[in-house]
Amino acid sequence: MLREFKEFAIKGNMLDMAVGIIIGAAFATIVNSLVNDVLMPPIGLLVGGVDFSDFFLVLKDGAVPGPYATLAAAQEGGAVTLNWGVFINAIISFLIVAFSVFLVVRAFNKLKRKEEEAPAAPPKPAPQEVLLAEIRDILKARS
Repeated sequence: MLREFKEFAIKGNMLDMAVGIIIGAAFATIVNSLVNDVLMPPIGLLVGGVDFSDFFLVLKDGAVPGPYATLAAAQEGGAVTLNWGVFINAIISFLIVAFSVFLVVRAFNKLKRKEEEAPAAPPKPAPQEVLLAEIRDILKARS
């Protein structure tokens, strides 16, 4: 059983999967930064100069009664909040990741289609066919 596990762990697919997970995590960090640091500030300015991640609804006041200016202040005060601004940020991040993956898969499929469309070289005829073709040619030449 240990030998089987070694064979499984050493296979190239396992390494490819690990590399994919690491690159995916790094990509998620980049997308989160893009959403939180590049896209949301201008959208927040358009909405009225508010940080989008600070859109929340207080469900129950905490030990320190509200109103709370920011989500961090509400959480620090122990309030129970519905963080819909953070949720919208997560949706935008997801859409960016999904669109990026779509573009990668689309490009891969396009390359795959080009390979499939490339004309394949005709297979070499079997030795019997070559011999029969030579006999045919000799008979044609005699007549």
